[in-house]
Amino acid sequence: MAAAKVLGVAGVLAYNWWVVVPFVPGLMPSVNGFFSDLEATGRPHAALMSDADMAAGFLMVAALLLRGSTAAHGRRREWKWMVAFALAGAVGGRYPYACAEGLSATCRRLEWHLQLPLHHYVHVVSGIAEFATLTVAAVIAWRRTRHDGTGQARIYSGVVTTLLIGYPLLGLVYLTDRLGTLVEPVFFVAFSVMVMAELFEPIRPRPPSRLARRNDDGDGYGLPGGSDPDHLAGLRA
Repeated sequence: MAAAKVLGVAGVLAYNWWVVVPFVPGLMPSVNGFFSDLEATGRPHAALMSDADMAAGFLMVAALLLRGSTAAHGRRREWKWMVAFALAGAVGGRYPYACAEGLSATCRRLEWHLQLPLHHYVHVVSGIAEFATLTVAAVIAWRRTRHDGTGQARIYSGVVTTLLIGYPLLGLVYLTDRLGTLVEPVFFVAFSVMVMAELFEPIRPRPPSRLARRNDDGDGYGLPGGSDPDHLAGLRA
């Protein structure tokens, strides 16, 4: 478990390389692009960012495999989808864009006419797979825990809510080719939270609190014998 958490944290940190971009002048020339555009062939530091994505994917795969699919009350059906998400991220890092489609109308035209190198389309497909698999995993995790009333259940619910709000905004970004740099981080954060929640979810049920154990001994009032009238009368006497 400890090794899985360490690898997972390292993977999430590498996955979020985008947080340094605003502090590097000129690296993101427009708020209308996507962070993936920065990995396109010929862009400054493109290889470094692609390598970060690939490393993040492999680190998260290793962490998820070490953690396994076991949960406190059985197996987590979303686990295999999380592994697929991490693998898709690694593939996307290995095969970056051929050009910055979010920043170049020419690139978008060539993309639509299938006139770009194969690795560009591998990145496109891996990106779609990344979003799809994480979304499926989040919905499964939310359905699995929605009646638990635990912190973990609230996290999964929050991730699903964020995605429900985020996808219409992302659709507008693609339709208008505007503000991708502002919308995309919403998904990066939600995906990172999902990965961490999966890795840190307890394997064994938590022991009941002292109050819960005392309530189980009675009828919920924490008193020996519960609220039985005869017993309470005896106590008053």
